[in-house]
Amino acid sequence: MSAAHVTEQTVKELCDIAQLAVELAKKAGAEHAEVLVRDGSELTAKVRLGEPELVQEAGSRALGLRVLRGGRRAVTYTSDLRREALEALCAETVTLAGFAEPDEYALPPDPSLLATNLPELDLYDPAVAEVDAAWALKQAIAGEAAARKHDARVTNSEGATWSRVLGATAFATSGGFVGGYRGSYASFVVEPLCDDTSDATNPKKRNGYWWTASRFLAELEAAEAIGIEAARRTLATIGSRKVETQECPIVFDPEVSRSLVGTIFSVANGSAFWRKSTYLFGKEGELIASPLVTITDDPLIPRAPGSRPFDGDGLPTRKNSVVDKGVLGPVLCDVYSARKLGRESTGSAGRGIGGNPGPTTSNLVMQAGTMKRDALLRDTGRGLYVTSLMGFGFNPVTGDFSRGAQGFWIEGGELTFPVSEITIAANFDEILKRIDAVADDLELRSSTAAPTLRVSHMTLAGTSK
Repeated sequence: MSAAHVTEQTVKELCDIAQLAVELAKKAGAEHAEVLVRDGSELTAKVRLGEPELVQEAGSRALGLRVLRGGRRAVTYTSDLRREALEALCAETVTLAGFAEPDEYALPPDPSLLATNLPELDLYDPAVAEVDAAWALKQAIAGEAAARKHDARVTNSEGATWSRVLGATAFATSGGFVGGYRGSYASFVVEPLCDDTSDATNPKKRNGYWWTASRFLAELEAAEAIGIEAARRTLATIGSRKVETQECPIVFDPEVSRSLVGTIFSVANGSAFWRKSTYLFGKEGELIASPLVTITDDPLIPRAPGSRPFDGDGLPTRKNSVVDKGVLGPVLCDVYSARKLGRESTGSAGRGIGGNPGPTTSNLVMQAGTMKRDALLRDTGRGLYVTSLMGFGFNPVTGDFSRGAQGFWIEGGELTFPVSEITIAANFDEILKRIDAVADDLELRSSTAAPTLRVSHMTLAGTSK
């Protein structure tokens, strides 16, 4: 049985609930109230070795309330949306605010800045809602089977998982904002295991994966194609070995380069700036990366994974330049962090049901270059092509970056043998400034995306000479 469709009527119902809670909070003594309501359902179907391992479908509806009173704030949430329950929640939240420490920056946004016209971004696909568990299981079985049939060395599997999320969001404030929208998102991943007997004294299992995702069902790649690509990538790791410690060019696969883009935001946002917990503090308007690096945050891309018509403060969303040809732009801010920094919000607030707003991204995308990936590899000659990073070796205050890595050795401009059990390191400031080539293979499957890119040199720690 497929999930109930999320309709425009669903969005209206949530908006009505949000407005009711705002009114009840004002009656309870709040000077300002903000209410976020979300309704969502998830379906997950996983198979392993051709047999169903997990089928899970769940739905939830919850409301988050934030009240401001006398420079004090409190946040609460509930899944009980009956009027009497909301009345009690509002009274308790106003009482809680009275015990909070006053904060001169905890003020509502200027009502004149609130969003009034919400763009239609085409974020919901009814076909995703039509998917039932039986169909999802068939896709998972087909994808995993394709991976296992691709090569006899694929002898096991971590499974294949098809999942979807349907949801609606509504937000209302006592400043006069009310708005809502609905969305869908579907994804499929296959994770094969293969035998690596290249070292007879130490046989190993190698794992890999490949995936597809979109808000629209028709835009997903075929399950069999995902399985075959997952198997191909897994098999390519057979015979992985270390290389000698050295300095060399490092080429980052798009799956990895997007994590670098995410790291940039972690040190280039209003919250990190007012706390001075970033090595980029004070560097807005300065060259902090290669001129080849242009990164934008654009919440207004139709159908994109991170798009949204308004932000977590009720302000209109807009495209923001994060890095323009290597120059750091004004960092992304919500209303609170902007006030702390003495500036205006960039319309970049996000919030969960039970939390305060804070700066976040929507579609954080590094602009593609003009080189083909193969041309970039040929131009590299010799170095390391990184397909995955391990560990969390990044210090946002100093910029020191050191991560475990695996990938492939580049020799003669081509990928040769697989490499693992190594570490790559450099200061993040140096990494960004040393980007000297960017490919044209950008795909927006997730809300943070980047193409293949090359860093001219980093320290690679492997075996001693």
